[in-house]
Amino acid sequence: MAEVKDDVKEFMGSDTVKDFTKDIQQYNLGPLWEAIPAIMNKTPKPQAEAYLWSGELLNKKLMEAAEIFTPERGGERRAIYFQNPGLTYRQPWGWASTTQTLYAAVQLLLPGEEAPSHRHTQSALRFISEGEGAYTIVQGERLFMEEGDFLTTPKNLWHGHGHLGEKPMIWMDALDIPTIYSIGGTFFEPYADGLQQPDVPDNFSELRYNGGIVRPVGDGKFTIAPLANYKWTRTVDAIKGLMNFDPDPYDGFAIEYINPSTGKSANPTMGSRMQHLPKGFHTKAHRHTHSVIYHAHKGSGYTVINGIRFDWKKGDYFVVPNWAWHEHVASEDAYLFSVNDLPIMDRFELEQEQVYDSNNGHQDVTDEFKAVR
Repeated sequence: MAEVKDDVKEFMGSDTVKDFTKDIQQYNLGPLWEAIPAIMNKTPKPQAEAYLWSGELLNKKLMEAAEIFTPERGGERRAIYFQNPGLTYRQPWGWASTTQTLYAAVQLLLPGEEAPSHRHTQSALRFISEGEGAYTIVQGERLFMEEGDFLTTPKNLWHGHGHLGEKPMIWMDALDIPTIYSIGGTFFEPYADGLQQPDVPDNFSELRYNGGIVRPVGDGKFTIAPLANYKWTRTVDAIKGLMNFDPDPYDGFAIEYINPSTGKSANPTMGSRMQHLPKGFHTKAHRHTHSVIYHAHKGSGYTVINGIRFDWKKGDYFVVPNWAWHEHVASEDAYLFSVNDLPIMDRFELEQEQVYDSNNGHQDVTDEFKAVR
């Protein structure tokens, strides 16, 4: 059998095969016999890499950007995105890609500023890192944002931002830009009159959903999440309720933000979660088809990704690529917000999960991550 394989290998490297391959390529034809080993992997081999961005660096660069750019002069949004080093500009989806399917960024809005309204075919979400007094206006509803709030901006809805407070506001943006771009579905439209003005009371959807998951009669017909702002206080209450029970061995005390009308993820293409890891808690390692972007909202700890230790603290962001072994350890009480592409994987029926059976469910640490300084 080995001789047959050696013969095949020798034949595939022959001048006859090489010459024919070169001949068809001039007609924009491709040799599948060469492509199969690269594109038909036995398990996912993402080009996205595990990486971590420090909160101090991000805040420093945002404040430097504030000296240069304003929302009126600088592309409508003062945002700095997380460019995954494994996804380069040479690849169609590489620019502005944090994972192969998702884009994430940090955005800064200063007191008195306005970011004009626009709409696009990408779905968006926001998680507020710090500050107060700013709002986003979505389809005529002003939503005032506070630290720890999670907000949805479904595709094709007008949205912009304004700041009536006195302190800078910083938040995380996440969109499905690489996915929509790669399938050729991008549409974008600026709002003709700058920042859209409100036509319903402020925080309208939040007031209508004052009962939390209890939805108003008639909202069962919505496919777009009718609740636009998920408040931090309610998130904490939900997690405290879970703490009456044993934690999940892989995620600790974790909740998912959902559309109260459908029970599905709050965004149709992006899953969003908040997980609490008590001090000293060490999750077991597992891996799954979907990728995850994490933000350390509170506390500190470290995550082991494919044997590499990534130390994180409040304000940091890090990426777990597809099919990468990972486990978390909390050095102090910690809250991790995360965005994933599980809804995309589920839609294509690609999601798989595997637990780490060796070493009582924990990886050996072989190295530590060192970011670019």
